[in-house]
Amino acid sequence: MRINPVARLAAGIVVALGIVWSIDPVSAGVALVLELALFPLLRIPLRVFWTRTALIWIAAPLTGLTVLLYGRVSGVSYLDWAFVHITDGSIQLAVAGTIRVLALALPTVVLLIGVDPTELADGLAQRVKLPARFVIGALAAARLVGLLREDARMLELARRARGVGDRGRFRRFAGLAFAVLVLAVRRGSALATAMEARGFGGPGPRSWARDSAFGAREWALLAIAVVVAGVAVLAAVLTGWWTPVVG
Repeated sequence: MRINPVARLAAGIVVALGIVWSIDPVSAGVALVLELALFPLLRIPLRVFWTRTALIWIAAPLTGLTVLLYGRVSGVSYLDWAFVHITDGSIQLAVAGTIRVLALALPTVVLLIGVDPTELADGLAQRVKLPARFVIGALAAARLVGLLREDARMLELARRARGVGDRGRFRRFAGLAFAVLVLAVRRGSALATAMEARGFGGPGPRSWARDSAFGAREWALLAIAVVVAGVAVLAAVLTGWWTPVVG
């Protein structure tokens, strides 16, 4: 679905703000159920969805396990050994922590799948009114990440062909890192000169090649995010599970 990247980013932030204020499984659980029900509307292929979110599904249970073993001590104790102490309180926090990680991280990742960095930069500069010089500089840096990876690969092949750095993994890595740093500085200086020559950062108002449209679909997405966050908070309050982080 073609939606302005700024709206996607804002929707993820809205949902996160609705969940982050309370440590309870109800608000996060309700938000997670609603998120999973709404994700198909984005028409993301299942393979792409599972590939992009695989680390989240692994990290969430590990977070819960850590809280389970070393979390808050309260209620009935089930295991007490050295630093490990499993109680009712740690179990409750572990369940809430696992669900919260999923509810917070999944929309952030899923909503940004397929987002073009150039469109995001256009939206941040035109709609959010961030400084164009900062936005374009960040976009240029993001575009150069792929080139730096290719530079590192080619440098490693060239050094191996010349027999440089064959001994010692640390020395080989240090030499390669320094060479990539030099290339990055040179490439950045050339890019800065080119951008200066094309008038980037000039005193007058700049023009844009593409208009960052923000219409009904974007507002609908934000409204859905507000509803998800509101329903999650309301469910926790009505069931008595609302546990504010502060206060």
